[in-house]
Amino acid sequence: MRKVINRVCICLLLCLAMPLAAQSDGEELTLRIAVMGPGTELYFWWGHIALMIDDARSGESLFYDYGLFSFDTDHFFTNFALGRLLYHCGVSPSDLNIAGYISTNRDVTFYTLDLPPEKRAEVRDFAARNVLPENRNYFYHHFRDNCATRIRDIIDLAVDGRFRERFGEAPGRFTLRQHVRRHTWFSPFFDWLLNFLMGQDIDTPITIWEEMFLPAEIGNRIEDFSYVDSEGVTRKLVSGMETVYRAKGRPEVLAVPRRQWPRELAFSLAVSALIGCFFWLQAKNRRAGRILVGLSQSLAGLFFGSAGLVLFFMMFFTDHDYTYHNANLFFANPLLLAAVPLGIRYALERDDGRRFVSGALLRLLWLLTALGVFVSMLVKLLPQFWQQNLTDQMLILPIALVFALEPSGLRELPDRLRRKKTVSNLKKRLNPLSTGAGKSKRKSL
Repeated sequence: MRKVINRVCICLLLCLAMPLAAQSDGEELTLRIAVMGPGTELYFWWGHIALMIDDARSGESLFYDYGLFSFDTDHFFTNFALGRLLYHCGVSPSDLNIAGYISTNRDVTFYTLDLPPEKRAEVRDFAARNVLPENRNYFYHHFRDNCATRIRDIIDLAVDGRFRERFGEAPGRFTLRQHVRRHTWFSPFFDWLLNFLMGQDIDTPITIWEEMFLPAEIGNRIEDFSYVDSEGVTRKLVSGMETVYRAKGRPEVLAVPRRQWPRELAFSLAVSALIGCFFWLQAKNRRAGRILVGLSQSLAGLFFGSAGLVLFFMMFFTDHDYTYHNANLFFANPLLLAAVPLGIRYALERDDGRRFVSGALLRLLWLLTALGVFVSMLVKLLPQFWQQNLTDQMLILPIALVFALEPSGLRELPDRLRRKKTVSNLKKRLNPLSTGAGKSKRKSL
């Protein structure tokens, strides 16, 4: 009887062990890297990437996504503003995810990895541990810790560190700023704003390893990467590439970043010419010209001052470290918000003296702004400053110079004072005559 019980126990143990052994051998697993192109929303402009694990035995394909977040998370917008946004990784069926990317018109490309079975099992186990509740959350960083860098690190794990060994010190093609602008060039406003907010720390040379904060860069590098496995066999990492879907009608990602400052300078010169027309109307003693001059200064102060306020907050009160050490505060800072009330007062004030004070303060404010641009250019002669902010300088400089140096506003008050003085003198001359005439009339009566 005891022998029968022992045999039953051994059979049960073998039955339990067989699935575990089958699960751990990795022969039935296929690993693929899915690279998705840019999407419509701003936070999708740099593309996306995920790990797909197909299990031939179970017939299921799992999609391990390291770029998940939810707007419904507690204090989401506060944490986003402070640079402390929690992302998480999760797992779901691959088919549903891929169908979602195709339905939103995004590129989808698969890279099948050639890894030994034991490495496939190791990656699967590693990914399974990542999605556990105690492991899945992490603080997102646009350049150092995101969906792409997590996949990059998994690839490095799969080839025993040879991926980083190959690219960790190899010089990259562009700086972080240039890589960002390859993806934002088609949107003038957001291209300028993001460029304005990013400081000089992202203008240093980087390695290919650091360039792989972008999903497409990982796809480009793994396609031609070879490694030596544990048995000394040289293998190509990617055994097959499949383009599942190609997006239609989306702006392309530039292979080489464009120089954007000529576009910003042309726009600024056009705006400056329009402002010059307002000053011309003002010089013709037209009230409409003065109103347009004042309101245009209010709008310019609101735009540049608000951008400066956001930058000031991000530099000194958040964990957005890529905004630190930003020379743009020399010329675009919260002080420019003072142009909003001053411009409105200049436009609507009827008293010449008060309007003159508002105009003088506005000119001083814009003169300091223009000087700030020149200071931000001169400091680049020092080795401590190297920020690539010519685009920001070219947008604000012509506008600031027009507001600060256009002379018609300064002529307005003296002209009015001369006219007022002339009218006053005429009244004084006429008053004695009218008084004498009144006395003569009374005497005759």
